[in-house]
Amino acid sequence: MSERTRITFIGHSSVLIEMDNERVLTDPLLRKRIWHLQRHRPPVAPELLADLSAVLISHAHLDHLDFPSLHSLGWENKIISPRGTARILKKGGIQNAIEISCGEKIEVGSIVITATHAEHDGARYRYSRPAESLGYFINGTSRIYFSGDTELFPEMADIAPNIDVALLPVWGWGPNLGPGHMDPQQAARALQFLQPEIAIPIHWGTFLPFGLKWLLPSILTEPPRAFAGFAKKLTPEVRVIILEPGESIELPIRE
Repeated sequence: MSERTRITFIGHSSVLIEMDNERVLTDPLLRKRIWHLQRHRPPVAPELLADLSAVLISHAHLDHLDFPSLHSLGWENKIISPRGTARILKKGGIQNAIEISCGEKIEVGSIVITATHAEHDGARYRYSRPAESLGYFINGTSRIYFSGDTELFPEMADIAPNIDVALLPVWGWGPNLGPGHMDPQQAARALQFLQPEIAIPIHWGTFLPFGLKWLLPSILTEPPRAFAGFAKKLTPEVRVIILEPGESIELPIRE
């Protein structure tokens, strides 16, 4: 395996992070369809997601905790999920989830993962029992922050110093964003708190409701570019890298 950290944007909120001989996948959503949503990018090759060290679940919403996607990855994976989600996972036939709360740390081989706050309603359904929503700070040769779904909150400034890469959601899956999400401008404002070296926009360009691609095709392409434009004005020192779903980047080795 390369000594460099490699980040692959799988699509939606799914990101593969390869670092220090560990392979961590966030919020796997790998199907061609989920409910009324249709995937508009080619599915990932199964071999790319073999031999995972851990799977991180940010919250219990259907497009972030997806049972068919988790089952497709195999039973041997270590699944790390927010407090309150183990009962949901057990109902879906997944027994090996490790629950974690904001501020708690867990070692995954040679890296350390810290659960961070996310300002987002984490309940599976509107009236179901509450569960936490989390982001994750992944610390190894590189220092990577995956925010999960969240609104902007000032305490982002205290997530961690010297973040190499911030993986920030800049949209969703429809023409509008509900509460608990960041649009491109709000995600750019988050960079003022986080001050990473690199920002990679995620949660865009993958799923849309049936027929919406033909009505509003710009939803699949515009959000990350709008984010880059706002970031250039607000935090010109931060390098924004737009990865199309399926694309990867390797980070330089930290001196």
